[in-house]
Amino acid sequence: MTQANAYAATSPDAGLEPITIERRDPGAHDVEIAIEFCGLCHSDIHTVREEWGGITFPLVPGHEIVGTVSHVGAEVTQFAVGDAVGVGCMVDSCRECDSCLEGEEQYCSRGNTGTYGATDPRHDGEMTQGGYSSSIVVDENYVLSIPEGMDRAAAAPLLCAGITTYSPLRYLDVQEGDAVGVIGLGGLGHMAVKLAKALGATVTVFTTSAGKTAAAHELGADAVVLSTDPAAMAAAKDSLNAILDTVAASHDINPYMRTLARDGALIQLGLPSDDMPPVNPGLLIRKRLAYGGSLIGGIAETQEMLDFCAEHNITSDIEIVRADELNEAYDRMVAGDVKYRFVLDNSTL
Repeated sequence: MTQANAYAATSPDAGLEPITIERRDPGAHDVEIAIEFCGLCHSDIHTVREEWGGITFPLVPGHEIVGTVSHVGAEVTQFAVGDAVGVGCMVDSCRECDSCLEGEEQYCSRGNTGTYGATDPRHDGEMTQGGYSSSIVVDENYVLSIPEGMDRAAAAPLLCAGITTYSPLRYLDVQEGDAVGVIGLGGLGHMAVKLAKALGATVTVFTTSAGKTAAAHELGADAVVLSTDPAAMAAAKDSLNAILDTVAASHDINPYMRTLARDGALIQLGLPSDDMPPVNPGLLIRKRLAYGGSLIGGIAETQEMLDFCAEHNITSDIEIVRADELNEAYDRMVAGDVKYRFVLDNSTL
């Protein structure tokens, strides 16, 4: 065992505080990573504040991890000491079910092993601890290569926000000339705009804030629709092939379904802690629409996303924070006061 400096939540209301945690010694197929940056995801807040159910404390959040390989196990073949690497939302899976064998480990039928707050059956049932820490040990099969030249801090959110939006765009086979809508312009939404544009789509951003119009256009959006304006929503009727809904608060999606053309699809990415209003099945039936959801992506698809982003010069728009600013950053995230993703500088731990 080795010790790592970290910031952890000790109760739902206590906030994050410094802590020392133990990391396992690297096994034959393990990679030890000196963490340099870790993105702050809204799901970190939902988790540590127990808005998605009870958890075991203390808990170190963080699943958008970028760093440098500091040690490799004797049988590691994919990485070497000094490599720039990343770790996303999962650190293992059963490796035997259909989903795992098909490269869709995120949908592992036995449940993938989350980067933090998960029981790790492969390592004596220990609870995983995340990336707000100085180091982590992960099986090489769940580690990603960070492309050469990519800004490491700005790459960190790609490991969650990037793949969460890239995977459904690929699943829907979005191509040049398609029309894609993006609901919300936060951490997920701003990545959805960048990725859809890079795939050749025209992009419409739906927002409740008129003040985000200029920002949406700066990111590459072709149109911005104020979703509280009935006339603007009516004008967008039947105009889109696909919509990614990135909003993590309860909201009515029926008005957005009306903006889809025949055979369109709305994919839910945001996970509200409260119930959503029901979807009117008549809207689905009359235009053969689909309403679905999407998690992250498998390891191979996540690497594909990183390489795609490197090719198209895409990273997340970030603000770097120190460890002693984490609790303030959480409050700002809840208030929507971030453009568009906070990233922890792990050297400040």
